[in-house]
Amino acid sequence: MSKEINQTLFKEVMGNYPTGVTVVTTTDKDGNPVGLTVNSFASVSLDPLLVLWSIDHKVTTLDSFKNGEGFAVHILAGNQQELCRNFASKNVDRFSTCKWELSEHNLPIIEGAFAVLQCKTFKTVEAGDHTILIGEVVDIQIEQREPMLYHRRHFSSIPPEFYVTV
Repeated sequence: MSKEINQTLFKEVMGNYPTGVTVVTTTDKDGNPVGLTVNSFASVSLDPLLVLWSIDHKVTTLDSFKNGEGFAVHILAGNQQELCRNFASKNVDRFSTCKWELSEHNLPIIEGAFAVLQCKTFKTVEAGDHTILIGEVVDIQIEQREPMLYHRRHFSSIPPEFYVTV
């Protein structure tokens, strides 16, 4: 199979894998907030509490995340679709489109997320055309909201009446 076919099939498979949606934020070397929409997010460890996400090497804020001391992962609520689109768009003043403030860890925290995990950078790993950032969770905030889901290029959330206990 050719590289192009493999990449096309891989994108199809991954696009059909439902994920949560996050916005990851930090500050640049001048203290300005930066952030982007990310769905490559996962838990790593309970002891210590570690999470990971990955960033494409072409992203203009790569150095801010790689060289920063930490980052905040905002697990978006189902009603934050516009915020998700803004942080995925280019040439948008992303932070002017939402309410946010700096935390005690000097991380930009966006209002209204389902949950926010503030992390100090634990490790970075080069992996193909991305860098994996592993963070140690130092603060957790959670609100009673329905989390956003992403599947087949569509956003959604699952109302509690559809939950099934396993």
